[in-house]
Amino acid sequence: MTETPGHGSARRRRHRLRTAAVGIMGGLALVVILAAISGKSVADRRASELAAERSVAQTRHGKLEYIRWGEGLPVLIVHGAGGGFDQGRLLAKAIGGADLQFVSVSRFGYLDSDLPADPSIAAQAEAFADLLDSLGLSRVSILAMSGGVPPALKFAELYPERTDRLVLLSSAPFTPFGPQIEDWPVPDWAYTALMGSDAVYWALTKVARGVLRKAFDARSDLMIDASPDEQRFVDHLIDGFLPASARLAGVGNEGAAVDPLATYRLEVVRAPTLVVHSQDDRLNPVAIAKELGTRIPSARMILFERGGHLLLGHHAELRARVGDFLSGERPALPM
Repeated sequence: MTETPGHGSARRRRHRLRTAAVGIMGGLALVVILAAISGKSVADRRASELAAERSVAQTRHGKLEYIRWGEGLPVLIVHGAGGGFDQGRLLAKAIGGADLQFVSVSRFGYLDSDLPADPSIAAQAEAFADLLDSLGLSRVSILAMSGGVPPALKFAELYPERTDRLVLLSSAPFTPFGPQIEDWPVPDWAYTALMGSDAVYWALTKVARGVLRKAFDARSDLMIDASPDEQRFVDHLIDGFLPASARLAGVGNEGAAVDPLATYRLEVVRAPTLVVHSQDDRLNPVAIAKELGTRIPSARMILFERGGHLLLGHHAELRARVGDFLSGERPALPM
């Protein structure tokens, strides 16, 4: 049968479209493969660097990794969701003040810290106590951020004689807040999806950095007003989530803070406490900070009108105020 000119042109067009589609799919597949290889390579290199830096203490609840640096009054750094001792170090350098001795830990399930059979907030506080024993530290201040606040509170409740001062930044929900707050901005499953693959997370840092900044509440309007140091802090925070897969177990345990069976006796916390929060924090509502400021007898509050979860625009001020607070005169312990 003789093919008409019109039919031949249509067939050629379809052939070209199929060829182009195959080429595009092949190219996308190659990009995905290269992204997976690159992402895994970056994550593996980062994991090796972290392993070379850390130390590990054996506690009654398994291994707890940490780093220690500086001289002066000791301060325990307790990181937020998705972190590790490396995130705690970023926090200490950004806000912690100078001339202090810092011990930054990885909470249960983060990096090389174990996730024990009992991963409760109380167990985490006990593991902190065991770590301090191994380091010969009888009494410390605690600088805690977001998800690190609940175990810091529990430590201050269980070990008042060992808690010098508390600095609580952008505090995460604790019992009874969790069950009462609906439409939580970033639920646990979202963190899990984000951190489930090192290759995917690494690719997002390259092609969707603005999306990741927004996920950490470093919104564009806040980044514009942030100082260069604060902008670098955000970028280091985002890049520092690699290896994301090594933090996944810890993220899955964040709900321990809002276990309905848990209790927090904030009225017995006697350490001088500084509660810091931004009223426009889209991850942890300011109501949490106000509850802490009301119930902890010696609490003082610093509330910023804006700054988001990462307190952008205020790091220099906080570095001075937190440093003064942590380094201030120590009253004698009651007999």
